Amino acid sequence: MRQYQLKGAMGTVTNRLAISDELSRAQSSGPAGAEATHAKNVAPVDTSAVSPRPEGSIYMGGFRASKIENVRVAVIGLGERGVLQTLHFLSIPHCEVVAVCDPYDGAAKAMANQIEQCTGRRPAEYDKNSMAYKKMLTEVKPDAVIINTPWETHAQMAIDAMESGAHAFVEVPLAITLEDLWRVVDTSERTQKHCMMLENCNYGRNELMFLNMVRQGLIGELLHGEAAYIHELRMQMFSEDRGCGSWRTNHYASRNGNLYPTHGLGPVAQYMNLARGEDSFDRIVSFSSPAKGRAAYAKKNFAPDHKWNKLEFKCGDMSSSLIKTKLGRTILVQWDETSPRPYDRKNLIQGTEGTLADYPLRVAGERISPGVSEIPEKGGQPGGAEISSEGGYHEWYEGDAAEKGLYSKYDHPLYKRLGEKARKKDNRGGMNYIMLCRVIECLHNGEPMDQNVYEGAFWSAVGPLSEKSVNEGGAPQIFPDFTRGDWKNTAPLPVIR
Repeated sequence: MRQYQLKGAMGTVTNRLAISDELSRAQSSGPAGAEATHAKNVAPVDTSAVSPRPEGSIYMGGFRASKIENVRVAVIGLGERGVLQTLHFLSIPHCEVVAVCDPYDGAAKAMANQIEQCTGRRPAEYDKNSMAYKKMLTEVKPDAVIINTPWETHAQMAIDAMESGAHAFVEVPLAITLEDLWRVVDTSERTQKHCMMLENCNYGRNELMFLNMVRQGLIGELLHGEAAYIHELRMQMFSEDRGCGSWRTNHYASRNGNLYPTHGLGPVAQYMNLARGEDSFDRIVSFSSPAKGRAAYAKKNFAPDHKWNKLEFKCGDMSSSLIKTKLGRTILVQWDETSPRPYDRKNLIQGTEGTLADYPLRVAGERISPGVSEIPEKGGQPGGAEISSEGGYHEWYEGDAAEKGLYSKYDHPLYKRLGEKARKKDNRGGMNYIMLCRVIECLHNGEPMDQNVYEGAFWSAVGPLSEKSVNEGGAPQIFPDFTRGDWKNTAPLPVIR
């Protein structure tokens, strides 16, 4: 049993956390479990409370583990994400899938069959119950564990993996309560094992290109970013007993905030070097729209007595948050998985000399747009030679010609190296394959991870902090400093080649 000191306005409170062996009981994915999560997230008196780093633990920013010649990978969770990732590993050098685990009968066996057909080697199989992964950790002793399971199980599985001697790689979000985020951070520091949240959007072509452009100083000093995950996913509700809808729907019914913040936020945070030497997260305010879409969809598509029609959906269809950084920069973060509108991650970064934006790809600025002397006076803005000499920032540089021109000039070296192969293997433009290649490269070469445990914690903390802000009418919430001040000495993510 471990103890955590939470220091708040009402003094020091000791919270004794007994970690049950029955993960399914302790972290239920049903309505009661989601309601308990919400209760935890709105309860803290002082979200910024930080206890001293325990003796014997080390800071993991820039941490280099010992090189691993052949990385032995185990995968937990063989749904859509898990199957995709497992297949990617089969063609990545310096790794081998040595175990697969899924509680549903037949899933591990089917994956093992496919791996054996592709490689001639059969991984160990673990199934039958939600705790089978613990037996796998004990018997197989993998080097790296990939976790593709419901949100509420991420933290404990990552902790168990690190405690067993493995590096942990966790699907987003890293955890869904501040309490669990601290537990993950503390375990990584104590065991000296990597724990990386697998934010694949940081490896998208445009995100990598924007990082390259920002690092070259092409838009000047950074001021503002916009990040989103707007993706209509109501159809997941048809996964009633298995799959994302079977557990995710309960979160929409019991919580209210940004439940899935990291896809848009991760790239913008790395453009700004947040928690990496230059700047860090300070505070957040959040608001939610009314919760209408899920109930309407359930009424339209399911019988009146169906379990979804018995839920009272509380989570606003659109969540909007504004983050203020230590340097005073701002980031708009939005989330909407309900409204019928096109997919959008925003992916916007604005500086003193220009702006890069996505969906669709477009840029404007003093040094990155082509001459626009042909544009006449418009909306009170002068045209002609004056704009051409200053830069084309009164019109977006966009369309097919812009895309071709930007990629030819600013494509990230990592994408140039891996992009062609990645696009053939990955229906998300290659981002998943590139991310997993980097995971294995870093472990094989003994390099720091592209995303450290603190970045995963900060980005994921938007979830519980937004819930608390919404619950308090938009009151500002302070980010805890998961680095305990050490972000100031952490190197920015370089332009990896």
